[in-house]
Amino acid sequence: MKNKLFKKVISMTVCLAMLLPLCACGDTKEQKQVFAMDTVMTLTAYGKNAKTGLDAATGVINSLNTLLDPEVENSAAYQLNHADGQNVIVTPQVAEILSAALKVCKQSDGALDLSVYPLYLAWGEFDSEKGKIPSSDEIKELLKNVRFSETSITEFNGESNYSVRMPAGTQISFGAVAKGCASNRAIEAMRNAGVESGIVSLGGNVQTLGLKPDGSKWTVAVEDPNDTGSYIGTLKVGETAVVTSGNYQRCFIGSDGIKYHHLIDPSTGEPANNGLVSVTVVCEDGTMADCLSTAMFVLGVNGALRYWRNYGGFDMVMITEDNEVICTSGLVEVFELTNTKDYTARFTE
Repeated sequence: MKNKLFKKVISMTVCLAMLLPLCACGDTKEQKQVFAMDTVMTLTAYGKNAKTGLDAATGVINSLNTLLDPEVENSAAYQLNHADGQNVIVTPQVAEILSAALKVCKQSDGALDLSVYPLYLAWGEFDSEKGKIPSSDEIKELLKNVRFSETSITEFNGESNYSVRMPAGTQISFGAVAKGCASNRAIEAMRNAGVESGIVSLGGNVQTLGLKPDGSKWTVAVEDPNDTGSYIGTLKVGETAVVTSGNYQRCFIGSDGIKYHHLIDPSTGEPANNGLVSVTVVCEDGTMADCLSTAMFVLGVNGALRYWRNYGGFDMVMITEDNEVICTSGLVEVFELTNTKDYTARFTE
C-alpha cells in the first residue's frame, strides 16, 4: 500500500543534507539500505559490532514505519484518527513523539501542527502528477479541524502507557516528526548494540553517533535548493541531528502556473509563502530537529529567529529566495559557505 504519511520527503535518490566522504581508515564498516517511510534510508556503522547495530536499527525503523502510518489499520495513527474525540491508549514512544510536536506547536503559535493532514490530502499530497488546488471553501472547512494544540496526553501512574485525546474530527499525520524519531531510535539501537561510530541518513534527516572512527567530526552538506545535485555549504558536527525542510522537496505546478509545495501554513491551509526556500536545523535530538525544521520554515526568517532567541536548544541555516544564507551564531565555527558564487552568508545573534 502506498504510504501517504511520509509524502513530506524528497525524491528517494536525493538527500536534503548530503553526507560527504566520511572516513578513509581501516575500521570495519557496514552499510545497509532500508526502504521505509516512503524513502530510501542509508545506515552506516563502524567497528566490530557494526552489523549487529545495523540489524537492530533496521528493526526499529520497520516497527515505527507501521506504528505511525495512518493507513495501517490498528496503527497508533489510525486509532487516533478514528477515535472521534475519545481517549486512545498509546505507548510511551508515541506519547514522546506527540509531546515533542505539541511543545513546538504551542511555542510556535501553531506553526507546526500535525492536524494539517486532511489539508495535505486535499492538495493531492503535493504530488507532481496528482497535485491539485483545493477551493477556498474546502480549505476553510478543513481548517476548522486544525486543532492539534488541543490534544491532551495523560500518563497512567505506575504503568508504561499513556492516554491521548484529540478533538473530534481532528486527524493527524506523523510526517513532520516520524523520520526524526526513527533516526533517534536507530542511533539508540546502534549504541545499545555496542556501536560507537555511525550515521543514519533518512531521506534528508541525518543523525550521527559519536565521531568518525578516526576521531574527527562528520561533514554534512546542506543541499543547494536551486541545484539539488550540489550543495551550498558544509557543517562540521559531532554527535547530533541535521534536518532540512524545503519548498522544493515535494511540490507541483498548478493549473495557474504557480508552484505549490508541501509545507502548509496551518493558519491559512496553504503552502507557507514567506521568502524562505529551506531551513536546516542542527539539534541533538532528531525528533525535535524534525519538528523545528518544519516550524521554522513556516514562521519565516523573523519568526524563526525570534523562536530561536526565546527558546534556544538548536541552531539553523536558512536560505532565502534571494540566495541569502542566514546562520545562527552557534554555527560560526561549524558552517562553511562553499558556493560563494551564487550565495552570500551572514551570521546573526
